Formats: sequence, C-alpha cells, structure tokens
Amino acid sequence: MSGMRRASSKSYGTAVIASSPWIVVSVGVGVMVVLLVVALGAYRGRGPAYDAQPEPPEPTLALPDPRPSPSVPATATATSPSRRPSPTPSAHATSRSTPDRPTPARSSRTPSPTPGGDDDAVLVLPPPTAPPVSGRYRVVDEFRGGFVGEVLVSNASPEGRAWTARLAFPGGRLANVWLEDGPQGTATRTDDGFTYRSGQDLPGGASVALRFYVERADSRPESCTVDGVACRGL
Repeated sequence: MSGMRRASSKSYGTAVIASSPWIVVSVGVGVMVVLLVVALGAYRGRGPAYDAQPEPPEPTLALPDPRPSPSVPATATATSPSRRPSPTPSAHATSRSTPDRPTPARSSRTPSPTPGGDDDAVLVLPPPTAPPVSGRYRVVDEFRGGFVGEVLVSNASPEGRAWTARLAFPGGRLANVWLEDGPQGTATRTDDGFTYRSGQDLPGGASVALRFYVERADSRPESCTVDGVACRGL
C-alpha cells in the first residue's frame, strides 16, 4: 500500500507541472528580473572615481628563448660589435702591399784597395796625356786693314808627325800663309778662314811657326785648332 502511495504522489507532481507550463515560465521570468535589478544597482553604484581608476596592467610573463644560446668566449663578449679588432695581415699580404723599392745604381768606379789588407797596392790613375801635336796662337803685328798672326806648332812625341791647322775669321780674307824656316805645306781657303796641312812630318820634340796675313778681320780668331785640339793663348 505504501509503495503505491509514493508512486501516486510523484506522478501527481509531474502531472501538475506538465499541465501548467506557465509556472516554469513565470519562475524563469522572475529570476531574470532579479538578475537585471542586481546588475542595474551595481552599475549605478560605480561613481566617477571608480571610472577614473586605471585598469590593472596585464601581467607579463617572460618566455624563455627556445633557441639554444651559443657558447661565446669571454674575450668576444667584452668586445664591442661597433669596434671590432682589425685582423692582423699575414706576411704574404704585407709583402704584396709593400711597394718595390728602387735598387740603387751601382757605381762604375773601381774602389781602391784598403791599405793594410792583402793587397797594399794603391790604385793611381795616370794623368791625362797631352796631345802629341799642339798649337799656341799669338798676334805678331797689327796695322790698318789687317794683321799678321802666328800658330806655333809643337810635336811632344818622340817620333815625327804630320799635322793640320784650321782657323776661322768670320768676314775676313786670307792674303797669305807660310811656314817660317821649313818646307811649305798646302793651304785651302774656306768661307770663314783657312785650313793648312803640313808638307812633311814635324820631327819629335821640334816646333815650327805657321804665319798668315789676314785682312778685314778681327785679330782674335773665332776658332783655332791643331789636329782637332784647341790652340792655347786665346
């Protein structure tokens, strides 16, 4: 009997709810009204000071770097990246960058042996040799319109030699030329002077005077040579 009563009571409550659905709707509406009133009261309770308060900052969490950090030597860490030490050039690069220095010119002079060495001989240069045949110029006589000049030809060698004298008197005229006390040679006039060639060899150690008469010219010749060597006395 008791079991039958319990079952009948449960079925009665279920039947009432099923037959009156407005009850469930009314309860839901009441709950929503209560929640709306509570929310409206909370919103009105917030004043200006509450609105002015800054929002709390969001918490920041430093995440670890997933990349593995390479091992860096202490010397590399201390060096600033903006001022890196310049690499030391190798010996090969230095030899390329160094410009070639000019090799000093070698002197053509032969150094004399140092006294006190194995060879005590001192290098002595011989004095310049004088030409075997030479001439000296002088004026013998001067007068109006011309003069008489002389070239004393001397042979310094021990053997006889032939010789040739050349004189230049620009603008002058050769009137006569001769040898004093000797066989005569050959004279050839030129535009500015004359050339005289000896007739026979001049003996070694001997001298001979070549004289000439020149008109309308300065007594000082422009040039005077004997065998290509300039005459003295000018």
